[in-house]
Amino acid sequence: MDRHVTSRRPLSAATPLLVALALAAPPALALAPACPSDRASLTTDELLAEPPADDASVVLEGIVTGVFMGDDQLGGFYLQNDESDRPTGLFVYAPRQEPVTPGDRLRVQGRFGHHHGRPQLARIDGIETCGSGRLPEPVTLELPRDAERLSDFEDVRVRFDQTLTVSGHHELERYGNLKLSAGGRLWHPGQTGAFDDHDHAERRIVLDDGSYRARPDPIPYLDDQGTRRVGSQVTGLTGILTHAFDAHRLHPTETPEWEGGTRPEAPNPATGGALRIVTANMENDFVTLGERGAANRAERQRQEAKLNAALLPLNADLIAAIELENRPVARERLIERLNQHGDLTYEAVRHPAPGTDAIKVGITYRPDRLELLEVVADEDRVHHRPPLLAWFGTPEGEPLFGVVAVHFKAKSGCPSSGDVDHGQGCWNERRTAQAERLAQWIEQERRDGLPVIIAGDLNAYAAEDPLRVLREAGKRDLVHTEPDRAYSYVFRGQSGQLDYLLGPGGIAEHVGDAGSWAINADEPAFLGFDGSQPVDGPWRASDHDPVWLDLRVD
Repeated sequence: MDRHVTSRRPLSAATPLLVALALAAPPALALAPACPSDRASLTTDELLAEPPADDASVVLEGIVTGVFMGDDQLGGFYLQNDESDRPTGLFVYAPRQEPVTPGDRLRVQGRFGHHHGRPQLARIDGIETCGSGRLPEPVTLELPRDAERLSDFEDVRVRFDQTLTVSGHHELERYGNLKLSAGGRLWHPGQTGAFDDHDHAERRIVLDDGSYRARPDPIPYLDDQGTRRVGSQVTGLTGILTHAFDAHRLHPTETPEWEGGTRPEAPNPATGGALRIVTANMENDFVTLGERGAANRAERQRQEAKLNAALLPLNADLIAAIELENRPVARERLIERLNQHGDLTYEAVRHPAPGTDAIKVGITYRPDRLELLEVVADEDRVHHRPPLLAWFGTPEGEPLFGVVAVHFKAKSGCPSSGDVDHGQGCWNERRTAQAERLAQWIEQERRDGLPVIIAGDLNAYAAEDPLRVLREAGKRDLVHTEPDRAYSYVFRGQSGQLDYLLGPGGIAEHVGDAGSWAINADEPAFLGFDGSQPVDGPWRASDHDPVWLDLRVD
Protein backbone atom coordinates (compact mmCIF):
# COMPACT_ATOMS: atom_id res chain seq x y z
CA MET A 1 0.00 0.00 0.00
CA ASP A 2 1.30 3.47 -0.91
CA ARG A 3 2.46 5.57 1.99
CA HIS A 4 1.63 9.28 1.81
CA VAL A 5 2.87 12.12 3.97
CA THR A 6 1.29 15.51 4.50
CA SER A 7 4.52 17.40 5.14
CA ARG A 8 7.97 17.40 3.62
CA ARG A 9 10.64 15.55 5.47
CA PRO A 10 14.41 15.64 4.99
CA LEU A 11 15.99 12.76 3.20
CA SER A 12 18.26 12.08 6.14
CA ALA A 13 16.80 9.35 8.36
CA ALA A 14 18.33 10.91 11.50
CA THR A 15 16.23 13.97 12.37
CA PRO A 16 12.81 14.89 10.92
CA LEU A 17 12.67 18.49 9.74
CA LEU A 18 10.07 20.40 7.65
CA VAL A 19 11.47 22.07 4.57
CA ALA A 20 9.97 25.44 3.60
CA LEU A 21 8.37 25.66 0.18
CA ALA A 22 9.11 28.64 -2.05
CA LEU A 23 5.81 29.37 -3.80
CA ALA A 24 6.95 32.46 -5.69
CA ALA A 25 7.44 32.13 -9.44
CA PRO A 26 11.06 31.37 -10.34
CA PRO A 27 13.17 34.27 -11.61
CA ALA A 28 13.18 34.29 -15.37
CA LEU A 29 16.94 33.90 -15.75
CA ALA A 30 18.09 32.47 -12.45
CA LEU A 31 19.69 29.05 -12.47
CA ALA A 32 18.44 26.45 -10.03
CA PRO A 33 21.24 25.69 -7.58
CA ALA A 34 22.30 22.11 -7.06
CA CYS A 35 21.10 20.36 -3.95
CA PRO A 36 23.67 20.01 -1.13
CA SER A 37 26.04 17.13 -1.71
CA ASP A 38 25.71 15.62 1.77
CA ARG A 39 23.62 12.79 0.36
CA ALA A 40 24.09 11.06 -2.98
CA SER A 41 21.27 11.45 -5.48
CA LEU A 42 20.62 10.54 -9.08
CA THR A 43 19.52 12.71 -11.96
CA THR A 44 16.74 11.51 -14.21
CA ASP A 45 19.11 10.54 -17.00
CA GLU A 46 21.31 8.54 -14.59
CA LEU A 47 18.26 6.77 -13.17
CA LEU A 48 16.78 5.89 -16.54
CA ALA A 49 20.11 4.85 -18.05
CA GLU A 50 20.30 1.98 -15.55
CA PRO A 51 16.84 1.71 -13.97
CA PRO A 52 16.72 -0.23 -10.71
CA ALA A 53 14.29 -3.00 -9.93
CA ASP A 54 10.74 -2.01 -9.12
CA ASP A 55 10.22 -1.04 -5.47
CA ALA A 56 13.87 -0.02 -5.07
CA SER A 57 14.43 3.04 -2.88
CA VAL A 58 15.73 5.95 -4.95
CA VAL A 59 16.89 9.51 -4.28
CA LEU A 60 16.22 11.63 -7.35
CA GLU A 61 17.23 15.20 -8.09
CA GLY A 62 15.75 17.39 -10.82
CA ILE A 63 13.78 20.47 -11.81
CA VAL A 64 9.98 20.52 -11.71
CA THR A 65 8.63 21.00 -15.24
CA GLY A 66 4.94 20.19 -14.89
CA VAL A 67 2.66 20.12 -11.85
CA PHE A 68 -0.59 18.11 -11.86
CA MET A 69 -1.23 17.62 -8.16
CA GLY A 70 -4.93 18.48 -7.94
CA ASP A 71 -7.42 15.95 -6.65
CA ASP A 72 -8.79 15.48 -10.17
CA GLN A 73 -5.37 15.47 -11.87
CA LEU A 74 -2.51 13.02 -12.20
CA GLY A 75 -1.62 13.39 -8.55
CA GLY A 76 1.99 14.39 -8.98
CA PHE A 77 4.60 16.31 -10.92
CA TYR A 78 7.34 15.80 -13.47
CA LEU A 79 11.06 16.14 -12.74
CA GLN A 80 13.61 16.72 -15.47
CA ASN A 81 17.35 17.08 -15.66
CA ASP A 82 18.70 20.41 -16.89
CA GLU A 83 20.96 19.09 -19.62
CA SER A 84 19.63 20.56 -22.84
CA ASP A 85 21.55 18.11 -25.01
CA ARG A 86 20.12 15.06 -23.22
CA PRO A 87 16.78 15.92 -21.62
CA THR A 88 15.10 13.18 -19.61
CA GLY A 89 12.13 13.32 -17.30
CA LEU A 90 10.23 11.21 -14.78
CA PHE A 91 6.82 11.42 -13.16
CA VAL A 92 6.65 11.61 -9.36
CA TYR A 93 3.39 10.31 -7.95
CA ALA A 94 2.82 12.40 -4.81
CA PRO A 95 -0.93 12.98 -4.42
CA ARG A 96 -0.88 14.11 -0.78
CA GLN A 97 2.31 16.14 -0.73
CA GLU A 98 2.42 19.89 -0.41
CA PRO A 99 2.38 21.78 -3.72
CA VAL A 100 5.52 22.29 -5.73
CA THR A 101 6.22 24.97 -8.32
CA PRO A 102 7.56 24.69 -11.88
CA GLY A 103 11.23 25.64 -11.75
CA ASP A 104 11.82 24.21 -8.26
CA ARG A 105 14.88 22.06 -7.92
CA LEU A 106 13.93 19.11 -5.73
CA ARG A 107 15.54 16.11 -4.16
CA VAL A 108 12.95 13.37 -3.80
CA GLN A 109 13.19 10.02 -2.05
CA GLY A 110 10.73 7.32 -3.03
CA ARG A 111 10.22 3.93 -4.61
CA PHE A 112 10.95 3.34 -8.26
CA GLY A 113 8.28 1.52 -10.28
CA HIS A 114 6.03 1.56 -13.31
CA HIS A 115 2.43 2.62 -13.93
CA HIS A 116 0.70 1.85 -17.23
CA GLY A 117 4.11 0.92 -18.56
CA ARG A 118 5.76 4.23 -17.70
CA PRO A 119 8.56 4.53 -15.09
CA GLN A 120 7.76 6.70 -12.09
CA LEU A 121 8.66 7.46 -8.49
CA ALA A 122 5.98 6.77 -5.88
CA ARG A 123 5.57 6.04 -2.15
CA ILE A 124 7.40 9.26 -1.40
CA ASP A 125 9.39 9.40 1.86
CA GLY A 126 10.62 12.97 1.53
CA ILE A 127 10.94 16.01 -0.66
CA GLU A 128 13.63 18.63 -0.23
CA THR A 129 13.51 21.95 -2.04
CA CYS A 130 16.99 23.15 -2.95
CA GLY A 131 15.95 26.36 -4.64
CA SER A 132 14.14 27.78 -7.64
CA GLY A 133 15.39 28.61 -11.07
CA ARG A 134 14.69 28.63 -14.77
CA LEU A 135 12.67 25.90 -16.39
CA PRO A 136 14.57 23.80 -18.93
CA GLU A 137 13.88 25.03 -22.43
CA PRO A 138 11.21 22.88 -24.09
CA VAL A 139 12.37 20.51 -26.79
CA THR A 140 10.93 21.78 -30.06
CA LEU A 141 9.18 19.01 -31.99
CA GLU A 142 7.33 18.90 -35.29
CA LEU A 143 5.00 16.33 -36.79
CA PRO A 144 5.29 14.29 -38.90
CA ARG A 145 9.05 14.98 -39.05
CA ASP A 146 9.72 13.92 -35.45
CA ALA A 147 7.08 11.20 -35.14
CA GLU A 148 9.67 8.45 -34.75
CA ARG A 149 11.57 10.47 -32.13
CA LEU A 150 8.68 11.08 -29.72
CA SER A 151 9.68 8.11 -27.58
CA ASP A 152 13.06 9.80 -26.98
CA PHE A 153 11.34 12.67 -25.15
CA GLU A 154 8.70 10.95 -23.08
CA ASP A 155 8.07 12.75 -19.75
CA VAL A 156 10.04 15.75 -21.05
CA ARG A 157 8.89 19.34 -21.51
CA VAL A 158 8.29 19.90 -25.22
CA ARG A 159 6.76 22.45 -27.57
CA PHE A 160 5.04 22.14 -30.95
CA ASP A 161 5.54 25.48 -32.72
CA GLN A 162 3.45 24.27 -35.63
CA THR A 163 -0.32 24.56 -35.95
CA LEU A 164 -2.18 21.43 -34.88
CA THR A 165 -5.81 20.75 -35.80
CA VAL A 166 -8.51 19.00 -33.81
CA SER A 167 -9.30 15.88 -35.81
CA GLY A 168 -11.39 14.01 -33.25
CA HIS A 169 -13.18 14.60 -29.95
CA HIS A 170 -14.97 11.32 -29.19
CA GLU A 171 -13.01 10.98 -25.91
CA LEU A 172 -13.36 14.60 -24.83
CA GLU A 173 -16.31 14.06 -22.51
CA ARG A 174 -15.16 10.66 -21.24
CA TYR A 175 -11.47 11.30 -20.64
CA GLY A 176 -10.77 14.96 -21.44
CA ASN A 177 -8.83 14.08 -24.59
CA LEU A 178 -8.66 15.61 -28.05
CA LYS A 179 -7.01 14.09 -31.10
CA LEU A 180 -4.74 16.62 -32.80
CA SER A 181 -3.14 16.31 -36.21
CA ALA A 182 -0.48 18.11 -38.20
CA GLY A 183 -1.35 19.48 -41.61
CA GLY A 184 -5.06 20.01 -41.05
CA ARG A 185 -7.89 17.58 -40.44
CA LEU A 186 -7.32 13.89 -41.13
CA TRP A 187 -9.12 12.45 -44.13
CA HIS A 188 -10.48 8.96 -44.26
CA PRO A 189 -8.45 6.92 -46.77
CA GLY A 190 -11.69 5.91 -48.45
CA GLN A 191 -12.27 9.57 -49.23
CA THR A 192 -8.88 10.27 -50.75
CA GLY A 193 -8.05 6.84 -52.17
CA ALA A 194 -4.91 6.57 -50.02
CA PHE A 195 -5.97 3.18 -48.67
CA ASP A 196 -2.49 2.35 -47.35
CA ASP A 197 -2.64 5.29 -44.91
CA HIS A 198 -5.17 3.95 -42.44
CA ASP A 199 -4.48 5.88 -39.25
CA HIS A 200 -2.12 8.78 -40.06
CA ALA A 201 -0.12 7.78 -36.97
CA GLU A 202 2.87 9.97 -37.85
CA ARG A 203 0.67 13.08 -37.89
CA ARG A 204 -1.29 12.50 -34.68
CA ILE A 205 -0.92 13.27 -31.03
CA VAL A 206 -3.41 13.33 -28.15
CA LEU A 207 -3.97 16.50 -26.18
CA ASP A 208 -4.70 15.28 -22.64
CA ASP A 209 -5.86 17.33 -19.67
CA GLY A 210 -3.37 16.50 -16.92
CA SER A 211 -5.61 13.71 -15.66
CA TYR A 212 -6.49 10.11 -16.42
CA ARG A 213 -9.79 10.22 -14.60
CA ALA A 214 -13.03 9.49 -16.43
CA ARG A 215 -15.83 12.03 -16.84
CA PRO A 216 -13.96 15.27 -16.12
CA ASP A 217 -16.13 18.03 -14.72
CA PRO A 218 -16.03 20.53 -16.24
CA ILE A 219 -15.18 19.14 -19.65
CA PRO A 220 -11.89 20.77 -20.71
CA TYR A 221 -11.06 22.77 -23.82
CA LEU A 222 -14.58 23.99 -24.58
CA ASP A 223 -15.05 27.43 -26.09
CA ASP A 224 -17.51 30.10 -24.96
CA GLN A 225 -20.26 28.31 -26.90
CA GLY A 226 -19.66 25.08 -25.01
CA THR A 227 -18.16 23.17 -27.91
CA ARG A 228 -14.82 22.21 -29.40
CA ARG A 229 -15.27 21.48 -33.08
CA VAL A 230 -13.18 19.34 -35.38
CA GLY A 231 -11.16 21.83 -37.38
CA SER A 232 -10.25 24.03 -34.40
CA GLN A 233 -6.53 24.83 -34.30
CA VAL A 234 -3.85 25.48 -31.71
CA THR A 235 -0.31 26.79 -32.25
CA GLY A 236 2.65 26.67 -29.89
CA LEU A 237 1.34 23.85 -27.73
CA THR A 238 3.66 23.40 -24.74
CA GLY A 239 3.60 20.72 -22.07
CA ILE A 240 4.86 17.34 -20.91
CA LEU A 241 5.01 14.65 -23.55
CA THR A 242 4.29 11.14 -22.34
CA HIS A 243 2.97 7.81 -23.56
CA ALA A 244 -0.07 6.15 -22.04
CA PHE A 245 -3.01 4.08 -23.21
CA ASP A 246 -1.31 3.20 -26.50
CA ALA A 247 -0.75 6.79 -27.62
CA HIS A 248 1.66 9.65 -27.28
CA ARG A 249 -0.10 12.45 -25.46
CA LEU A 250 0.71 15.88 -24.17
CA HIS A 251 -0.33 17.32 -20.79
CA PRO A 252 -0.23 21.10 -21.34
CA THR A 253 1.64 23.33 -18.96
CA GLU A 254 0.48 26.46 -20.76
CA THR A 255 -3.15 27.16 -21.60
CA PRO A 256 -3.81 26.32 -25.27
CA GLU A 257 -4.86 29.29 -27.40
CA TRP A 258 -7.50 28.16 -29.88
CA GLU A 259 -8.33 29.52 -33.30
CA GLY A 260 -10.90 28.60 -35.93
CA GLY A 261 -13.65 26.08 -35.44
CA THR A 262 -16.34 28.73 -35.86
CA ARG A 263 -19.88 27.46 -36.21
CA PRO A 264 -21.25 28.13 -39.72
CA GLU A 265 -24.33 30.16 -40.51
CA ALA A 266 -27.19 28.53 -42.39
CA PRO A 267 -26.88 28.81 -46.19
CA ASN A 268 -28.71 31.68 -47.79
CA PRO A 269 -32.08 30.83 -49.36
CA ALA A 270 -32.15 29.83 -53.00
CA THR A 271 -32.51 32.70 -55.44
CA GLY A 272 -33.85 33.18 -58.95
CA GLY A 273 -36.56 30.58 -58.61
CA ALA A 274 -34.10 27.73 -58.05
CA LEU A 275 -35.36 24.64 -56.23
CA ARG A 276 -33.44 23.64 -53.11
CA ILE A 277 -32.95 19.88 -52.70
CA VAL A 278 -31.64 18.53 -49.40
CA THR A 279 -30.61 15.14 -48.10
CA ALA A 280 -30.42 14.76 -44.34
CA ASN A 281 -29.61 11.72 -42.23
CA MET A 282 -31.91 12.14 -39.21
CA GLU A 283 -30.01 9.68 -36.96
CA ASN A 284 -32.91 7.51 -35.81
CA ASP A 285 -35.89 9.84 -35.95
CA PHE A 286 -38.10 7.47 -33.95
CA VAL A 287 -41.53 8.36 -32.65
CA THR A 288 -41.50 5.16 -30.60
CA LEU A 289 -39.56 5.78 -27.39
CA GLY A 290 -36.91 3.47 -26.02
CA GLU A 291 -35.78 1.98 -29.31
CA ARG A 292 -33.12 3.44 -31.60
CA GLY A 293 -33.88 7.09 -31.00
CA ALA A 294 -34.97 8.94 -27.90
CA ALA A 295 -35.19 6.93 -24.69
CA ASN A 296 -37.85 9.10 -23.06
CA ARG A 297 -40.17 12.01 -23.68
CA ALA A 298 -37.64 14.68 -22.65
CA GLU A 299 -35.07 13.32 -25.10
CA ARG A 300 -37.69 13.14 -27.82
CA GLN A 301 -38.62 16.77 -27.32
CA ARG A 302 -34.98 17.76 -27.58
CA GLN A 303 -34.48 15.57 -30.64
CA GLU A 304 -37.44 17.07 -32.47
CA ALA A 305 -36.37 20.61 -31.56
CA LYS A 306 -32.87 19.95 -32.88
CA LEU A 307 -34.10 18.38 -36.11
CA ASN A 308 -36.44 21.34 -36.63
CA ALA A 309 -33.51 23.72 -36.08
CA ALA A 310 -31.46 21.76 -38.61
CA LEU A 311 -34.07 21.43 -41.36
CA LEU A 312 -36.14 24.60 -41.28
CA PRO A 313 -33.30 27.13 -41.90
CA LEU A 314 -32.40 25.26 -45.09
CA ASN A 315 -35.64 26.44 -46.73
CA ALA A 316 -35.77 23.25 -48.74
CA ASP A 317 -38.23 22.57 -51.51
CA LEU A 318 -37.54 18.83 -51.25
CA ILE A 319 -35.98 16.79 -48.44
CA ALA A 320 -34.72 13.23 -48.71
CA ALA A 321 -34.98 12.13 -45.07
CA ILE A 322 -32.77 9.21 -44.05
CA GLU A 323 -33.21 7.06 -40.92
CA LEU A 324 -36.88 7.60 -40.27
CA GLU A 325 -38.55 5.02 -38.05
CA ASN A 326 -40.16 2.42 -40.30
CA ARG A 327 -43.71 3.33 -39.32
CA PRO A 328 -46.13 5.66 -41.14
CA VAL A 329 -46.48 7.73 -37.97
CA ALA A 330 -42.83 8.82 -38.26
CA ARG A 331 -43.46 10.29 -41.70
CA GLU A 332 -46.64 11.94 -40.46
CA ARG A 333 -44.90 13.43 -37.45
CA LEU A 334 -42.07 14.83 -39.59
CA ILE A 335 -44.58 16.67 -41.79
CA GLU A 336 -46.55 17.85 -38.78
CA ARG A 337 -43.60 19.48 -37.06
CA LEU A 338 -42.18 21.02 -40.25
CA ASN A 339 -45.53 22.61 -41.02
CA GLN A 340 -46.15 23.63 -37.41
CA HIS A 341 -42.82 25.33 -36.73
CA GLY A 342 -41.83 26.71 -40.12
CA ASP A 343 -43.14 29.18 -42.68
CA LEU A 344 -43.37 26.61 -45.47
CA THR A 345 -45.87 23.81 -46.07
CA TYR A 346 -44.75 20.27 -46.86
CA GLU A 347 -46.32 17.01 -47.91
CA ALA A 348 -44.85 13.54 -47.68
CA VAL A 349 -44.40 10.87 -50.32
CA ARG A 350 -45.93 7.59 -49.17
CA HIS A 351 -43.40 4.77 -49.39
CA PRO A 352 -45.05 1.85 -51.23
CA ALA A 353 -42.50 -0.72 -50.02
CA PRO A 354 -40.78 0.39 -46.79
CA GLY A 355 -39.08 -2.99 -46.33
CA THR A 356 -38.40 -4.90 -43.12
CA ASP A 357 -35.59 -2.86 -41.58
CA ALA A 358 -36.19 -0.76 -38.46
CA ILE A 359 -35.46 2.41 -40.44
CA LYS A 360 -36.49 3.66 -43.85
CA VAL A 361 -36.04 6.57 -46.25
CA GLY A 362 -38.62 9.23 -46.97
CA ILE A 363 -39.22 12.21 -49.23
CA THR A 364 -41.03 15.43 -48.32
CA TYR A 365 -41.71 18.30 -50.70
CA ARG A 366 -43.47 21.66 -51.04
CA PRO A 367 -46.67 21.23 -53.09
CA ASP A 368 -46.65 24.93 -53.96
CA ARG A 369 -43.32 24.43 -55.71
CA LEU A 370 -43.48 20.85 -56.97
CA GLU A 371 -46.14 18.43 -58.17
CA LEU A 372 -45.72 14.76 -57.36
CA LEU A 373 -46.18 12.80 -60.59
CA GLU A 374 -45.36 9.18 -59.74
CA VAL A 375 -43.81 7.07 -56.98
CA VAL A 376 -42.05 3.71 -57.19
CA ALA A 377 -39.79 1.66 -54.88
CA ASP A 378 -37.20 -0.97 -55.70
CA GLU A 379 -38.00 -4.21 -53.88
CA ASP A 380 -34.96 -6.10 -55.15
CA ARG A 381 -33.61 -8.30 -52.34
CA VAL A 382 -30.19 -6.63 -52.42
CA HIS A 383 -31.85 -3.67 -50.68
CA HIS A 384 -32.94 -4.14 -47.07
CA ARG A 385 -34.13 -0.51 -47.14
CA PRO A 386 -35.85 -0.16 -50.53
CA PRO A 387 -34.91 3.00 -52.44
CA LEU A 388 -37.81 5.40 -53.00
CA LEU A 389 -38.05 7.11 -56.40
CA ALA A 390 -40.43 10.04 -56.85
CA TRP A 391 -40.99 11.93 -60.10
CA PHE A 392 -41.76 15.64 -59.86
CA GLY A 393 -42.96 18.38 -62.14
CA THR A 394 -43.90 22.00 -61.88
CA PRO A 395 -47.21 22.92 -60.21
CA GLU A 396 -48.52 23.28 -63.77
CA GLY A 397 -47.68 19.64 -64.48
CA GLU A 398 -44.53 20.03 -66.59
CA PRO A 399 -42.18 17.09 -65.81
CA LEU A 400 -38.86 18.12 -64.24
CA PHE A 401 -36.82 15.33 -62.65
CA GLY A 402 -36.83 12.32 -60.36
CA VAL A 403 -35.32 12.01 -56.91
CA VAL A 404 -34.42 8.64 -55.43
CA ALA A 405 -33.84 8.49 -51.66
CA VAL A 406 -31.33 5.78 -50.74
CA HIS A 407 -29.61 4.38 -47.67
CA PHE A 408 -27.03 1.68 -48.36
CA LYS A 409 -25.86 -0.98 -45.92
CA ALA A 410 -23.81 0.42 -43.02
CA LYS A 411 -20.19 -0.49 -42.28
CA SER A 412 -21.12 -1.71 -38.78
CA GLY A 413 -22.31 -5.12 -37.58
CA CYS A 414 -19.49 -6.92 -39.35
CA PRO A 415 -19.85 -10.63 -40.08
CA SER A 416 -17.24 -13.12 -38.87
CA SER A 417 -16.60 -14.25 -42.45
CA GLY A 418 -17.63 -13.43 -45.97
CA ASP A 419 -18.24 -9.74 -46.60
CA VAL A 420 -15.65 -8.62 -44.07
CA ASP A 421 -13.48 -5.52 -44.07
CA HIS A 422 -10.90 -5.63 -46.87
CA GLY A 423 -10.00 -1.96 -46.55
CA GLN A 424 -13.34 -0.30 -47.27
CA GLY A 425 -15.26 -1.43 -44.22
CA CYS A 426 -17.35 -4.55 -43.89
CA TRP A 427 -20.34 -5.09 -46.20
CA ASN A 428 -18.52 -3.34 -49.05
CA GLU A 429 -19.54 -6.12 -51.44
CA ARG A 430 -23.15 -5.61 -50.44
CA ARG A 431 -22.97 -1.85 -50.89
CA THR A 432 -21.29 -2.30 -54.28
CA ALA A 433 -24.05 -4.65 -55.37
CA GLN A 434 -26.62 -2.11 -54.15
CA ALA A 435 -24.92 0.59 -56.25
CA GLU A 436 -24.94 -1.66 -59.32
CA ARG A 437 -28.62 -2.44 -58.83
CA LEU A 438 -29.49 1.22 -58.18
CA ALA A 439 -27.89 2.36 -61.44
CA GLN A 440 -29.63 -0.42 -63.36
CA TRP A 441 -33.01 0.27 -61.74
CA ILE A 442 -32.84 4.01 -62.42
CA GLU A 443 -32.34 3.27 -66.11
CA GLN A 444 -35.31 0.89 -66.06
CA GLU A 445 -37.54 3.51 -64.47
CA ARG A 446 -36.47 6.49 -66.60
CA ARG A 447 -39.31 8.70 -67.88
CA ASP A 448 -38.96 10.64 -71.08
CA GLY A 449 -35.23 11.13 -70.58
CA LEU A 450 -35.72 13.07 -67.34
CA PRO A 451 -32.69 13.22 -65.02
CA VAL A 452 -32.69 11.42 -61.67
CA ILE A 453 -30.96 12.79 -58.58
CA ILE A 454 -29.63 10.21 -56.12
CA ALA A 455 -30.07 11.62 -52.61
CA GLY A 456 -29.02 9.93 -49.41
CA ASP A 457 -26.50 8.14 -47.24
CA LEU A 458 -24.48 5.64 -49.25
CA ASN A 459 -22.29 4.61 -46.30
CA ALA A 460 -19.35 4.70 -48.70
CA TYR A 461 -16.61 7.27 -49.13
CA ALA A 462 -15.90 8.97 -52.44
CA ALA A 463 -12.99 6.72 -53.52
CA GLU A 464 -14.66 3.44 -52.53
CA ASP A 465 -16.22 0.87 -54.84
CA PRO A 466 -19.92 1.87 -54.62
CA LEU A 467 -19.10 5.42 -55.72
CA ARG A 468 -16.84 4.11 -58.46
CA VAL A 469 -19.76 2.02 -59.78
CA LEU A 470 -22.07 5.03 -59.80
CA ARG A 471 -19.48 7.23 -61.50
CA GLU A 472 -19.02 4.58 -64.18
CA ALA A 473 -22.79 4.70 -64.64
CA GLY A 474 -22.56 8.42 -65.39
CA LYS A 475 -23.47 9.79 -61.96
CA ARG A 476 -21.44 12.65 -60.62
CA ASP A 477 -21.29 14.57 -57.37
CA LEU A 478 -23.51 17.61 -57.86
CA VAL A 479 -22.24 19.35 -54.72
CA HIS A 480 -18.50 18.83 -54.30
CA THR A 481 -15.98 19.41 -57.05
CA GLU A 482 -13.03 18.33 -54.86
CA PRO A 483 -14.14 15.05 -53.26
CA ASP A 484 -10.82 14.52 -51.48
CA ARG A 485 -11.74 17.52 -49.29
CA ALA A 486 -15.46 16.83 -48.85
CA TYR A 487 -16.99 15.49 -45.67
CA SER A 488 -20.32 14.98 -43.97
CA TYR A 489 -19.16 12.58 -41.25
CA VAL A 490 -16.27 12.16 -38.82
CA PHE A 491 -15.38 8.66 -37.63
CA ARG A 492 -12.57 7.99 -35.13
CA GLY A 493 -10.86 11.25 -36.00
CA GLN A 494 -11.07 10.86 -39.79
CA SER A 495 -13.34 13.00 -41.93
CA GLY A 496 -15.11 11.86 -45.07
CA GLN A 497 -18.24 11.97 -47.17
CA LEU A 498 -21.10 9.48 -46.79
CA ASP A 499 -24.01 11.69 -47.86
CA TYR A 500 -24.51 12.64 -51.50
CA LEU A 501 -26.55 14.37 -54.13
CA LEU A 502 -25.56 12.66 -57.38
CA GLY A 503 -26.85 13.06 -60.90
CA PRO A 504 -25.98 12.95 -64.59
CA GLY A 505 -23.72 15.53 -66.11
CA GLY A 506 -26.59 17.26 -67.88
CA ILE A 507 -28.32 18.25 -64.67
CA ALA A 508 -25.02 19.36 -63.14
CA GLU A 509 -25.05 22.31 -65.55
CA HIS A 510 -28.21 23.59 -63.84
CA VAL A 511 -26.85 23.46 -60.27
CA GLY A 512 -26.16 26.83 -58.72
CA ASP A 513 -25.08 27.10 -55.11
CA ALA A 514 -24.48 23.84 -53.24
CA GLY A 515 -22.76 22.59 -50.13
CA SER A 516 -23.04 20.80 -46.83
CA TRP A 517 -24.03 22.55 -43.61
CA ALA A 518 -21.42 21.55 -41.02
CA ILE A 519 -23.69 21.48 -37.96
CA ASN A 520 -23.21 17.89 -36.84
CA ALA A 521 -20.09 15.95 -37.78
CA ASP A 522 -17.69 18.53 -36.32
CA GLU A 523 -19.60 18.85 -33.04
CA PRO A 524 -19.05 16.63 -29.95
CA ALA A 525 -21.67 13.92 -29.46
CA PHE A 526 -22.38 15.01 -25.89
CA LEU A 527 -24.17 18.09 -27.28
CA GLY A 528 -26.81 15.87 -28.90
CA PHE A 529 -30.35 15.32 -27.69
CA ASP A 530 -29.29 12.30 -25.65
CA GLY A 531 -25.89 13.65 -24.58
CA SER A 532 -24.77 14.77 -21.16
CA GLN A 533 -24.77 18.45 -22.17
CA PRO A 534 -27.42 18.96 -24.85
CA VAL A 535 -27.58 22.45 -26.30
CA ASP A 536 -30.25 24.39 -28.13
CA GLY A 537 -30.05 24.84 -31.86
CA PRO A 538 -29.11 22.53 -34.73
CA TRP A 539 -25.75 21.51 -33.28
CA ARG A 540 -25.37 17.74 -33.25
CA ALA A 541 -28.96 17.18 -34.37
CA SER A 542 -27.50 14.10 -36.07
CA ASP A 543 -24.11 12.52 -36.65
CA HIS A 544 -24.24 13.43 -40.38
CA ASP A 545 -24.27 16.88 -41.94
CA PRO A 546 -27.13 17.76 -44.31
CA VAL A 547 -26.19 18.29 -47.95
CA TRP A 548 -28.01 20.67 -50.30
CA LEU A 549 -28.06 22.10 -53.79
CA ASP A 550 -30.01 24.75 -55.67
CA LEU A 551 -31.36 23.51 -59.01
CA ARG A 552 -32.27 26.03 -61.70
CA VAL A 553 -35.31 24.83 -63.64
CA ASP A 554 -35.98 27.80 -65.93
